Amino acid sequence: MAEWFEEWFGEEYLHLYPHRDDADAGRLIGLLVRSLPWQRGWRVLDAACGAGRHLVALEQAGARPVGFDLSAALLRRARDASQRPLVRADLRAMPFRKGSMDLTVNLFTSFGYFADDAQHHHALGEMLATVRPGGWFVMDFLNAGQVRGTLVPEERIALGSVTVEIRRAISPDQRFVHKTIRLPGGRQFQERVRLLDPADLERMLEAHGARIRHRFGDYDGATLNQGPRTILMTQVPE
Repeated sequence: MAEWFEEWFGEEYLHLYPHRDDADAGRLIGLLVRSLPWQRGWRVLDAACGAGRHLVALEQAGARPVGFDLSAALLRRARDASQRPLVRADLRAMPFRKGSMDLTVNLFTSFGYFADDAQHHHALGEMLATVRPGGWFVMDFLNAGQVRGTLVPEERIALGSVTVEIRRAISPDQRFVHKTIRLPGGRQFQERVRLLDPADLERMLEAHGARIRHRFGDYDGATLNQGPRTILMTQVPE
């Protein structure tokens, strides 16, 4: 049986998240440029690049980005957005040379999709292994505490002429947020994301030798836990 993330990230997904636009991506990449010892010409890997909006912002900041994603549909969109190299791959088996990147990024909660934390730990190791000694890894994840505290159990969203029904629930053990998306015509998709708190992510990253250098709570640089995001900027030891 296919995993939920192998089936969901197609054209319907793009219609459901129209507010995640180029301006939004530009704010996040701007935060990276201000916070890291940014240099034009950096080779940057966008791990789970989706439709490529961050690739465009990275190019505009002077980077040489490479993107990969598991979704063929999203990669087709990314090819329309950027002329940079794109690869179809899984976070758990990344086909990139070790130490080949100045910076690797994993953005917009493109993580936490697996059933057990051993796979999450392994995927982090795969991403960190692509970074050169002294280089950087940045993760942009949800704020797990805010998700638990502000969950909207049910809502309807108008997408053009159709209405989509969304239901959300926290698992009894508080470890996952589940989302069910029902589309007209009876089509239905599931999302399941691990509610990893900042401390959980930091422990995983540090177990691979990464050092946390900056922590932010939104794309404008708010303090961690003062915004809807968990943004961790880490450095790989030299």
